[in-house]
Amino acid sequence: MIPAFGTQYDFQWTDLGDIELGRPNLGQQMPVVVYRLAQYTMREALSKRYGDEVAGDILRESGWIAGRELCINTLDTSKPLTAFLADLQSKLKELGVGVMRIEQADLERLTLTITVSEDLDCSGLPVSGTTVCDYDEGFIAGVLHAYSGQTFAVKEIDCWATGDRTCRFAITPDNAAA
Repeated sequence: MIPAFGTQYDFQWTDLGDIELGRPNLGQQMPVVVYRLAQYTMREALSKRYGDEVAGDILRESGWIAGRELCINTLDTSKPLTAFLADLQSKLKELGVGVMRIEQADLERLTLTITVSEDLDCSGLPVSGTTVCDYDEGFIAGVLHAYSGQTFAVKEIDCWATGDRTCRFAITPDNAAA
């Protein structure tokens, strides 16, 4: 997946500002409820205005930008894939995004199945019967694109919101985008 606008977006990592300067007392930390309040009210507003499908697409695109920028600015893309994935696992845990595990990996075909437990987006949500981690799908695709230059299809196949206790993502090269 590459967003409709490709890699030509205006957001820059520096747009996040100097958090140490701006938050000398409160610092980097905030409760998950505040993140989810922003995420789910934004999803609601987008869904009401454009419909659920478009809202999901917009969240995937914003996740893709975030994943790409995080990768470019905080991860070493010169490492072999296994070392890169280990660094990604560490970074996601360090940032409180979730606990990533690799369930299956075919490094020749670049297909992966990963899980993210304690997922920032959904762990603890009520069961709704549908997957809700559109942002995560885009985020993972953006990280992998920044690492490899290839496009990836990332599909959430299990989610806390579907009654599972972890989010599971199937990742394949996106040949349709080639």
